[in-house]
Amino acid sequence: MLPSSKKFLELTNNNSPDVAVILGSGLTNFFEEKDIIKSISYEQLEDFPQPTVKGHAGKLVLGSINNKKVVCMYGRSHIYEGHNPQSLALPIRVLKDIGSKLLIVTNAAGSLDENMPAGSLMAIKDHINWSGFNPLIGTNAEEYGPRFHDMSDGYHKFYRDQLINVANKSNQKLFEGIYCMYSGPNFETPAEINALKVIGGNAVGMSTVPEVLVANHASLPVIGISVITNLAAGMNKTKLSHQETLENASLAENNVLNLIKQFIREVQFDDPSRNN
Repeated sequence: MLPSSKKFLELTNNNSPDVAVILGSGLTNFFEEKDIIKSISYEQLEDFPQPTVKGHAGKLVLGSINNKKVVCMYGRSHIYEGHNPQSLALPIRVLKDIGSKLLIVTNAAGSLDENMPAGSLMAIKDHINWSGFNPLIGTNAEEYGPRFHDMSDGYHKFYRDQLINVANKSNQKLFEGIYCMYSGPNFETPAEINALKVIGGNAVGMSTVPEVLVANHASLPVIGISVITNLAAGMNKTKLSHQETLENASLAENNVLNLIKQFIREVQFDDPSRNN
């Protein structure tokens, strides 16, 4: 168990969460104040790299939703900030150590599809890693998983189907597609966007894939949701900016957080496919 795992359990009186959530750029208001059990700054957790990007608060918050314990990462670190890729594995292993049964990752992303405009939500069904980085390169952490792990169900269909069902019942339009990761910090070029379209991408961003790789390595099931904040480079005449990303993520915040909270209220954890 990592030092930050022990610290979290110590500070929360051994409160283990059912679900872990990572909030992407511009998503900040997950818990109501009355539902918060404990808030811990990343500065108190030695295994958590410190975010330096606006829109990423840098705290781990334990709370309750409908009698389910939920731990939420308010902000994440990115490879483009200069962090060692392997360091991005540690927060996910902490989430595994403390007992999380499911990880929900969110991100802000650019759309590769004109029919999926800013403000849309997309359930991630697979990814393409064009970042050139993998946090699992190096000595394998055998206590978490094997040297070579399977990624054929990286965004766990058993849980993704439940998410889609919740969205349908709530009349929340939810696209489904493939997320592509670039390293950043610059936005992609129009030529790169065209290449991603050709190989089947639907949205593009600068995060998520490292966390998903590590979670799957540790047998922690994952679902992912992209908040579409803009059309990708070359698809309109507007220049891209991080300010636009934050503003459009904020506009979609209620929709994505309400969807996640309702999913958490209804989720069933037993997955027979994992017992085969």
